[in-house]
Amino acid sequence: MADRKAELERKRAKLNALREEKERKKKEKEQLKGRGENGGSGDGGSLPLSEPSIDVDEYLKSLGLQPQSDTSIFTDEDKSPALASDGSNLHGKSPATKAEDFQRRVDRLTVSQVTQTNIPPHEVVAYAKETQTVQSGPDHRDFLTFDDGQEEESLSLDHRHSKLPPGILRHGMPEVMEVTPALTEGEKEISKMKEEEKLKVELSEDEKEAIALSPDFQRFVLRAAKIMERAISQQLPDILVDYAKSADAEDEREKSATKLSLNRVFFDDKWSRNRCVTCLDWSSQYPELLAASYSHNADAPNEPDGVCLIWNTKFSKTTPEFIFHCQSPLTACTFAKFHPNLVLGGTYSGSIVLWDNRLEKRTPVQRSPLTTSAHTHPVYCLKVVGTQNSHNVISISTDGKLCSWSLDMLSQPQETLDLAYRQGKPVAATSLSFPPGGINNFIVGSEDGTVYSGCRHGTKTGILEAFDGHHAPVTGIHSHAVPGPVDFSNLYLTSSFDWTLKLWSLKESKPLYSFDGSGDYVYDVAWSPIHPSVFASVDGGGKLDLWNLNNDTELPAASATVDDPVALNRVSWTESGLHVVVGDDMGKIWVYDVGEQLAIPRSDEWQKFSKTLTELKYNQTTEDFDMSSNSSR
Repeated sequence: MADRKAELERKRAKLNALREEKERKKKEKEQLKGRGENGGSGDGGSLPLSEPSIDVDEYLKSLGLQPQSDTSIFTDEDKSPALASDGSNLHGKSPATKAEDFQRRVDRLTVSQVTQTNIPPHEVVAYAKETQTVQSGPDHRDFLTFDDGQEEESLSLDHRHSKLPPGILRHGMPEVMEVTPALTEGEKEISKMKEEEKLKVELSEDEKEAIALSPDFQRFVLRAAKIMERAISQQLPDILVDYAKSADAEDEREKSATKLSLNRVFFDDKWSRNRCVTCLDWSSQYPELLAASYSHNADAPNEPDGVCLIWNTKFSKTTPEFIFHCQSPLTACTFAKFHPNLVLGGTYSGSIVLWDNRLEKRTPVQRSPLTTSAHTHPVYCLKVVGTQNSHNVISISTDGKLCSWSLDMLSQPQETLDLAYRQGKPVAATSLSFPPGGINNFIVGSEDGTVYSGCRHGTKTGILEAFDGHHAPVTGIHSHAVPGPVDFSNLYLTSSFDWTLKLWSLKESKPLYSFDGSGDYVYDVAWSPIHPSVFASVDGGGKLDLWNLNNDTELPAASATVDDPVALNRVSWTESGLHVVVGDDMGKIWVYDVGEQLAIPRSDEWQKFSKTLTELKYNQTTEDFDMSSNSSR
């Protein structure tokens, strides 16, 4: 609507302008007509109107002008069929009238002064990708304007200045630059130090303290300290080794004869002093990481009761990689098998706790509640069973329950299985073991010295069989898990407070063999991960025994006693089978190297072990027959 109004206003203004122009021309015609009547034959430059016989073209030629046709002289307005004052058409004018009109047209012709301006063309510069340009000085680009001649003059001056050689100013004088005096290397260093001192800002004590207490700064310091400690403690190879020199035969014999030697000790004065090592477990993702759980320290009541330390066996550093703690003494710990950043712990109060080493937090990120639907007694064992896509955490306690947990939710167990044999009293489980790759069948040791086998799922669940043999609580149990040409997955070992170790088979109701050579409580036992007939055991006298059943069943193949008067209560093998780790009741973890002669099996070890088991079974049958014969007498 507004555009329509504006268009009407423009048309109206145009019509008014045409009317005014028409009126102006009409007045001019009347004035010229009045001058022609009153002037007669005035000056010689005018057309003699009294002589109509004179030709207009000849008159123009006499004046030095090229004659033109009437259509080219008169305007469009004059060509319109407008009537003259006497009522005749303009095309029918008399010669006098034509002369007057021509005189008017001639008077309007003027000679104009033509000004020629030469503007140089804009210089087009093309650059390639390899061209490097450096802009120096102000930008003197030319801009073409058409306002007045003064701007054109300044344009030409700017163009001329742009062509001046470098170092010459616009007024024609050379540019004088300040020259910096030459400095020596020492003077340059001094000036550089002065500039750096000017840039330094002195922080106040409050600002320093705020930076030191900020989480980002502490995270950076902890990370940098770990890296520096690893670099400093890293053992470099011997650069003076002579490969051309033959090895000393005596040294080789001494090395092969050494079956068990101390490698290092893990101990932290703040976090592990006077704390009993209750469990050891290795990371499946990073085999050099060892998780150790500790009970409370009676001499430090203000410290957390439960501590879990992650040690690194790859570097020779003396501090743990990660430190976790909780408010209840820890009785078990394990890495989440398929989640290497998660660590699980079982507490003396009966709860399950979960830590995450990706967080800057030492306290648990999850914990199970203390309810009757879960554990109410100490949790002595944790196992992660299953596959990557389907796995669970299995826990047992002396309250007679086996619970299955999901790592995503520890608020309540997914499954709860009551451990009771033949509808009897609940089994106070102290140790747990699954066969290699098994998730359904399990074996537990109890406080009454009996070993039970059970099943989690199926037509029959719970405790299925009982194996009597020990006369005191079972402290440790471990299933045979060495792969090989002969399957020994039905074998397992147990340790007990009755100072004995026993070798069992799930196919036999009685132990295959009893190792009675220990002189103290036997706290733990573990099979070698690579040798079918080798296992390790620890006792309360601080003694570590390595057994090879293919060589001898009466005496251990190698033994070592720690220097301190402590009790060794946990034992575990590294994945390579070349190191064995034991923990004591004062917070120290001892790492021993196992000789290759004892640790690495030969190809016939499986067949020899099968023969050994046959002999043990035969001897056991003979002993049972003799005992039954003596009792019958």
